[in-house]
Amino acid sequence: MERRLLLAIALIFLVMMLFQPVLKKYLPQPPAKPENTQALPAQNQAQPPMAAGARGVARVASSGKNAPAVARQQAESESETVVENGLYRIVFTNRGAQVKSWVLKNYKDRPNGNPLDLVNSDAAKKYGYPLSLWTYDEGLRNKVNSALYVASSTSATAPAEITFTYADGDVAVRKSFKFDHSYAVDVHTSVEVQGAEVTAFPMWPSGFGDETSGPAYAATQIAYQYNGTVERLAIKKVSGGGTVPGPFQWAGISDQYFAAAFIPQDPQNAAMVTLRNALEIRRKPSDPNDQTMDKVDVLGAAVGSLKGAIAARLYVGPKTLDNLQAVPVPGITGAEPDLRGIVDFGWLGYIARPLFLWLKWTFKYVHNWGWAIVLQTIIINLALLPLRLSQMKSMLKMQRVAPQIKAIQEKYKKYSLRDPKKAEMNTEISALYKKEGVNPAGGCLPLLIQMPFLFAYYRMLGVAIDLRHAPWLWVPDLAAPDPHYVLPIAIVVTMFFMQRMTPQAGMDPTQQKMMNFMMPAMLGYISFNLASGLCLYWAVGQLIGIVQQMALNRSSLGREMREMMEKRARKKEK
Repeated sequence: MERRLLLAIALIFLVMMLFQPVLKKYLPQPPAKPENTQALPAQNQAQPPMAAGARGVARVASSGKNAPAVARQQAESESETVVENGLYRIVFTNRGAQVKSWVLKNYKDRPNGNPLDLVNSDAAKKYGYPLSLWTYDEGLRNKVNSALYVASSTSATAPAEITFTYADGDVAVRKSFKFDHSYAVDVHTSVEVQGAEVTAFPMWPSGFGDETSGPAYAATQIAYQYNGTVERLAIKKVSGGGTVPGPFQWAGISDQYFAAAFIPQDPQNAAMVTLRNALEIRRKPSDPNDQTMDKVDVLGAAVGSLKGAIAARLYVGPKTLDNLQAVPVPGITGAEPDLRGIVDFGWLGYIARPLFLWLKWTFKYVHNWGWAIVLQTIIINLALLPLRLSQMKSMLKMQRVAPQIKAIQEKYKKYSLRDPKKAEMNTEISALYKKEGVNPAGGCLPLLIQMPFLFAYYRMLGVAIDLRHAPWLWVPDLAAPDPHYVLPIAIVVTMFFMQRMTPQAGMDPTQQKMMNFMMPAMLGYISFNLASGLCLYWAVGQLIGIVQQMALNRSSLGREMREMMEKRARKKEK
């Protein structure tokens, strides 16, 4: 029985490390794509004055008796408008009034170390640039995203507002963007066809610029929130061109470290179009000689109101709690009134989030994320020491009653599993456990209690952008694998010694020797490509465990277990 429990521990450990169980509600099926219908004609609005360089009024078009006259507004050539503050530098092109570059000044790309551009240039060239417009009419969509708009300015420093306008007699488009000193931008857009407003959502269509590998694309998801419920759609659940109806307070896309989330002013009438497109990327972008290509999926989202003009805020930036909590989201009940829900701490978030806040608090004093992880690991393992002691006591009790259990099993060995007499064997064993105060699961229960902490730590380090590019000793980036594989090797070595030092009550000596090699090899394989921060936590925890086990082995409890195991081994040899 003890062997089965130990095998179950190993299998549970492997499953929890290889797969991340996610508890999600089933989402409603997206409705069918609506037909290209137009809203009721809106009241006439005065057209903004044309900037220098725009064409004059060539003609006044009249489409139908009741259609308003629309003056032509179109730039003669392509131009750029640059907007920046202390956090970003955004480059608009007047072709489509969309973003060509969205550089975050405080974050670097890999591996060049240049300021990170969140626009995925390869995907954007094929599937659209940020703040282009989505319409259900593909012809109209292509038109409004390729036209030359009239820009109100060619450069601006936040706080500032820029406007782009376009009109050709039938179609009139207006885009207005307001910038402040945060990562959030006010977005107002409207599209009219023959004087009637049509549905046109501003979008972030083509992932992010930090996505350079298959796993980075796979980490992208679409998320949205209404009141206290946050729903997340992984790539496999995203329908390209499908509509997710509201209401929601915010919606958009995010990858491991960055997000683009729309906050509509009219959440009750909000809707989102989910975008999913195929893209080929180089398997090793850092190697110019490697031309091997991989196929990935690129996610995007278009968010707006189903009732005409769009008014929303757009957060584009890092998934840091400080910045997300600084963006208010009105109208939320039963949850925090900001964007912190974008950070996905997983189903163990009630452990992972406090661990991160604690780690962040520790960082303020040690000023290095690596040493903060080391200090936190020491404290966690000291706190779990009573569990390790309880585990050894349970294993010792099981070892003491092992001969009696074997005698009971021999007594009922002649009966088949279907024989009613076989049930009496379990009754006798249970009575023996009760008499001796033995809990059959006592040996593995403390370990299972520790597992959620390891899994929560894994999840926490996976979403903590603060560790991105954070150095520690020889490790240049705690969010990336150890380039010299020192930490994975340390995990294998410490796990081997830990297995050798830990008494394995009830396990056959031959099986114990096999496990001494299999477990370290398995964990080494798992940790080979894990983030260095997690490997550091794991390796330091193993070192502390070795020290604790050495002390326990020298105690009276440890000596008794050793003597019983050696006695059993001698009997086995005879």
